[in-house]
Amino acid sequence: MAVQGSSDVLVDELYETTHGLRQFVEVRLRAGGASVARLRALRMLAHAERPLRMRDLSERAGIAARTATTIVDSLERDGLVERVRHPEDRRAFLLSLTDEGRRCHGEAEEIDRDALAEATAGLTDAERDQLRTLLGRIRKATG
Repeated sequence: MAVQGSSDVLVDELYETTHGLRQFVEVRLRAGGASVARLRALRMLAHAERPLRMRDLSERAGIAARTATTIVDSLERDGLVERVRHPEDRRAFLLSLTDEGRRCHGEAEEIDRDALAEATAGLTDAERDQLRTLLGRIRKATG
């Protein structure tokens, strides 16, 4: 049972479940040299139609600009992301994946996919559909 952090035990259990799921995936990604935060940034850059500004990345990822900068600094240091001056805004840089970044992104996505499949393997297709429906109703009520 979840530790009471709210006035609704269901909300506490939902938080505990999502937190546990993130930790489950994080352990597997770290063994492969990645992390959930790095994978999210790599994923945003991989799926972008064009290079992104730091501000675009932080907004899409829903993280603070300072956090995005820290993640990108790490990715750049590891040769996974490159920064290029924005052609129209001298103060901005554009971010894109390097070839090594695309390779690492692919590996991290595979680890993520396998970990999530393992974590949800005990659910039937009907249970997965039911859970998605219920979570969608909560998102709709709070969106």
